[in-house]
Amino acid sequence: MSVTIRLARTGRKNLPAYKIVVSNTRDKRNGRFVDIIGNFNPTTTPHEFKYDKEKFEKWSKTGALVTDAVKKLMEGKYEYTKYEPKKEKAKKDEDAKAEKAEVAKEGLKEEVKEEVKQEEVKEETKEEKVEEVKEESKKEEKPKAEEKTEEVK
Repeated sequence: MSVTIRLARTGRKNLPAYKIVVSNTRDKRNGRFVDIIGNFNPTTTPHEFKYDKEKFEKWSKTGALVTDAVKKLMEGKYEYTKYEPKKEKAKKDEDAKAEKAEVAKEGLKEEVKEEVKQEEVKEETKEEKVEEVKEESKKEEKPKAEEKTEEVK
């Protein structure tokens, strides 16, 4: 028979509390257990965590498997994340995507404004060049026109 040291959920809806229990590996999470080692309450500030070291060592020496959550609790590295239903997660994800899109649009707007300014500057320089070319061509056309009139005489 394989035995596991794990968390069993207790408490009411939206206010969880956990017992650290030794139970048969095949039993349900909140089902039958062999021994209670301690408790963990994530709803209090700071989180309340108590356990019997002697019982924990006894069971771990006899070959009980320890879950990752319990290991992290013992080390003090466990971070409790509150459960959020899929609908709420989807709403938050959509809101986050919308905010990112707005930020991207604002960033793009600034980039587009810069590009438009650069294009305007380029167009102005092109217009100036075109005007210069027209003036030069007019200057060249006048002497040609005078040459043609001289040739006709």
